[in-house]
Amino acid sequence: MYAKCILPSMSSRELVNSTTTLRPTKAYPGRILALVALAVCATVIGPPATASAAADPSIVTTETGTVQGVVAADRRTFSGIPYAAPPIGALRWKPPQPAPAWAGIRDAGEPGAPCAQPNVPSSSEDCLYLNVTTPPVSKGTRLPVLVWIHGGSLTTGAGSYYPATRLLAAGPILLVTVNYRLGALGFLAHPALDDGAAKSGAYGFADQTAALRWVRRNIAAFGGDPGNVTLAGESAGGGSTCAQLVSPAAAGLFQRAIIQSAPCVNATALPWWRPLAQSESLGLRAAATFGCADAATAAACLRKVPVATLLAAATPSSQIAFPPGIGGDVLPEDPGVAVSSGRFNRVPVIHGGTRDEHRLFVALQELSSGRPMSADDYTTMLRTTFGTDSGAILARYPLSRFGSPSLAAATVLTDAGWSCPALRTEQAFAKWVPTFAYEFADANAPVFAGTESVSFPQAAYHAAELQYLFAGPVFPDVLSPQQTRLSQQMVRYWVRFTTTGTLAGAGSPAWPRFSPGSTQVLSLAPGAGGIKGADLSAAHNCAFWARYP
Repeated sequence: MYAKCILPSMSSRELVNSTTTLRPTKAYPGRILALVALAVCATVIGPPATASAAADPSIVTTETGTVQGVVAADRRTFSGIPYAAPPIGALRWKPPQPAPAWAGIRDAGEPGAPCAQPNVPSSSEDCLYLNVTTPPVSKGTRLPVLVWIHGGSLTTGAGSYYPATRLLAAGPILLVTVNYRLGALGFLAHPALDDGAAKSGAYGFADQTAALRWVRRNIAAFGGDPGNVTLAGESAGGGSTCAQLVSPAAAGLFQRAIIQSAPCVNATALPWWRPLAQSESLGLRAAATFGCADAATAAACLRKVPVATLLAAATPSSQIAFPPGIGGDVLPEDPGVAVSSGRFNRVPVIHGGTRDEHRLFVALQELSSGRPMSADDYTTMLRTTFGTDSGAILARYPLSRFGSPSLAAATVLTDAGWSCPALRTEQAFAKWVPTFAYEFADANAPVFAGTESVSFPQAAYHAAELQYLFAGPVFPDVLSPQQTRLSQQMVRYWVRFTTTGTLAGAGSPAWPRFSPGSTQVLSLAPGAGGIKGADLSAAHNCAFWARYP
């Protein structure tokens, strides 16, 4: 998951590059907890694989060499497998290149290093690794594959944070999780860093496509079906899935998509990407701060900038962001425009979000500033974000309707920036492909450690659903019995869709296919009758927001 914090000194239109990685808990006193950095995977060179080793379920041969993972009673895990060459030195800000082959057996018992980011912290550029988890398989098995793209505002996160525990319990599938270049290293756009038709500003997306190509060529060796792949992600991972849907380079590499909390049809208030010219303007500004303003030497100069300097550039005080640039071979068109026009890789889609998306970000703002929002903060936010429309929006969302300015601000930005764009996205998809729409709505979802002290309930906040799909060190299992049953239902839906592309099945409430003119989505909440239809438009004032897209 990731957190985008809107600070009092910044415009709500800016994607702030300060992210905080958090653990969920029902009640955990203390500060916000950072994720523990994972150890760098070591390469162990041993004797060549033999016929007897080939029968060992912990050993798999890929196109570049043999790997040895970890076998447990219910799964096999192969971690830290390189899917592309390390993007270091001359390969910094280059399209991903083929991974070099190795001799002997490579240890795949530990994840590779997370890509360089401020939160872990990690300064590694040698980070293009993926992880494969399978149930026990027999020779010739071809199981469906779920490729998960992690969130983190395109600046933090790692594939290894998402274990397969819950998913494998719901059905026999393979889970592949992926690292990709983050922040400036993945998304800084600068004309000097273009590589022919490949435009800089989206090399992180190109990494994801390279990982999908690796899956196509190698996953059968692990017992997976390369022709039955579902691409999924939440938040920035969901936005990445939108990007892969419109990328010509990704055509045919996956057969279904799951997009969580990332409307492909963006809202003006919270944009995911920008025209390439705008991204390049930010990149040129960043290059100048790095001492690389000379166009003739900019590429060589930028490739020598220390990683720590690049990470420091993405701080709130610098206000330098690196949003993906629309244009070029990887992201040739705004995904919202492409989906609305039918110009995308047409595959069945699950799409949805959480009912109270923006409460997390307002909570983080409160923790950052040390105080709740005031009435003046609320009206200032409306003016900054919506300009001349702020008066009409204030009339629609008066403070008297809410328990606090924080709740008022969170509701406005949830409706305008998340839920109504989600509805527009679902309606656009439904014109072209089978579409299934949802809204996660557990009002008592466990909160992230360190946010319990905020002045308002966070309810079904952004990323709250992740702990219902994954469990492990990052997402400890703190669900109540009713929440556990909801988790089991959700995982069954996700696995069933990954397996067959449909959602009908015994023991689960019906999930109707979404139609282009509909506003009815499946609400996912615990308890008897908690999974039911809900009118997304009515719940989030989408008829009103249609005037302010």
